[in-house]
Amino acid sequence: MSTENTERQVEHDVLLVNDKTKNKIQAVKGLDKDGNLETVPATKKNQNQFLKVDKQADFFSNFFSNFFSQLKNPTQFTFFRVPELLTIKMANQMQKELNQSGPNHELFLKYSIQEIGTPVKTENKVSEHVEPSKENKVAEPAKEQEQYKANKFDIKDIDWDSLSRLGLSKEKLQEMDLLEPLLQGYKTKDLVAVNLDLGAAVFSLDARLSLEKMEDGKVVMALEGVKKYPNLNVPLYGHDFSKEDKHNLLKTGNMGRVVDLVHPTTKEKIPSVVSVDRLTNNLIVTRVEKMQLPQEIKGIVLSEDQLQTLKDGKPLLVEGMTSVKGNLFNAEIQYNAAKGHIEFLFDNTNKQSMAQNQTQSQLSDDLKTFRGKELTEKQQKDLQEGKPVYIKDLIDKRGNPYQGYVTYNKETKQADFSFKNPNKEEQAKAQSQSQTEKQADEPKKSKGRKM
Repeated sequence: MSTENTERQVEHDVLLVNDKTKNKIQAVKGLDKDGNLETVPATKKNQNQFLKVDKQADFFSNFFSNFFSQLKNPTQFTFFRVPELLTIKMANQMQKELNQSGPNHELFLKYSIQEIGTPVKTENKVSEHVEPSKENKVAEPAKEQEQYKANKFDIKDIDWDSLSRLGLSKEKLQEMDLLEPLLQGYKTKDLVAVNLDLGAAVFSLDARLSLEKMEDGKVVMALEGVKKYPNLNVPLYGHDFSKEDKHNLLKTGNMGRVVDLVHPTTKEKIPSVVSVDRLTNNLIVTRVEKMQLPQEIKGIVLSEDQLQTLKDGKPLLVEGMTSVKGNLFNAEIQYNAAKGHIEFLFDNTNKQSMAQNQTQSQLSDDLKTFRGKELTEKQQKDLQEGKPVYIKDLIDKRGNPYQGYVTYNKETKQADFSFKNPNKEEQAKAQSQSQTEKQADEPKKSKGRKM
């Protein structure tokens, strides 16, 4: 007969951390003797190194307070508390958000741990120092103010009477999970229906919402309505869009360079980058001095020259990055002012350009190797003479063998790859044309009547 274990099964949480200088989500391992944070990649093989903490609220609060007080450079890090069983899944999901579309407000806020002196949020988004009521899901005013006091905007400074006339009550924003991101200083991730009743007329529009503080300190709700196209035919803070500016903004959403924009009040010239908000088609501006650029992306540490290229607003081709599935890939990245972070440019034009650059770079300058395959002296000579060279046993990114023909242009010093022999195609065309001409020159047979 088996004996049942009556002891309490301790449930644990794991600390994840985002190093703001690297924009990389990792699992916390602990602190070294000097107070430096020790981390490990949040992978299955590192699970035994994860710092695990008792899930009980008071115990965790006391632990984290002590942990945080010993940490060196605490402002460099943002911590997240996740259940032990979800550690790897949540780390991958958070990293994906950081790399591609920026922090997911709901995901990051749901698991984030506030700085010391503020309540630690649970998955129910209420202070962990207060036991949530099952009957009443709406926090009491005092608790609600305590919950939001660490945000960029104070909930008490919002004119709720004015917003209610737009159909944007506090309760509605809470139900839509929009209030907390707004107070944190984010724009709403999706469009929100706004209704304005003027008595004699009623207006309705979809808009992105954000909170702004006016010069007199008053907090107002900014509404960004949807436009059919970005307005590029009128100056933006003193800047007239060039033909190239318009082309870039319509093609990639980013202008691709830094320009001096004139502040409407101070008349100060401010170096800035400009992008199109793809949700509303409004033009968004970010000062160069406020651009946040990652030091590392997808396993590649960016050099000073690469960071300067991004700071100049230009696209940057980064090679040898590692995807979430562990595959190597190349892609162009660029700072997007509307998103406030780096984005990947995955359009067809860029893919073709990248493929062309990749093909050209894979033939060595001395013509001795192509895509890692050594060429014979005869193949090198044929390339110099402009002849196609057949190469087999090439290996693609998936490890599969393939073969094809390489040609080399001595004037442009560029290589081209084809699965078919380009000379055979030209030869077939020539033969076809010769045959057609021959048939045209042959005299037609007489169809005279037989006598």
